[in-house]
Amino acid sequence: MKVTPAAGIREVLIIEPRVFGDERGFFFESFNQKIFQQATGLEVAFVQDNHSRSGRGVLRGLHYQIRQPQGKLVRVVSGAVFDVAVDIRRSSPFFGQWVGTELTESNHRQLWIPPGFAHGFLVLSDSADFLYKTTDYYAAEFERCIAWNDPEIDIRWPIETPPTLSSKDKAGILLKQAEVFA
Repeated sequence: MKVTPAAGIREVLIIEPRVFGDERGFFFESFNQKIFQQATGLEVAFVQDNHSRSGRGVLRGLHYQIRQPQGKLVRVVSGAVFDVAVDIRRSSPFFGQWVGTELTESNHRQLWIPPGFAHGFLVLSDSADFLYKTTDYYAAEFERCIAWNDPEIDIRWPIETPPTLSSKDKAGILLKQAEVFA
């Protein structure tokens, strides 16, 4: 497993598993607690696995939970997405900054997003199956959404036309108005 801190915010990690392939296809361990801990230095316990499927141009995010914050280990098993993490810890020197990377079924990359970050992704392929593990349970009453196109954050989404958004994501607010972490 290769672990690379994301450019700009070193707490966000790009994880590339060892993939064994031949003419039959490929195999890799998508998660091994012992290897993850050794490679990242993180002791985390995942309590929930989630799976979403979305079509081209769907943008989900920027989501977070103000209580029961979730660390997330995310990956794509089919298709391709541009995945983004935004630091929303007011005390952080990186507050309001973002990192993004492309996750695809062929690059097998995973992204570790620590608690205290907002998260979103844009589907680049016809469809994408997106899997993620979380360190705390989903709690609708604590869920918050920051606008995907907040000019203060200025995420450079690889997009030419307006994305497809849920009503929740259309109602996302600006970072300067959002309830964030201390």
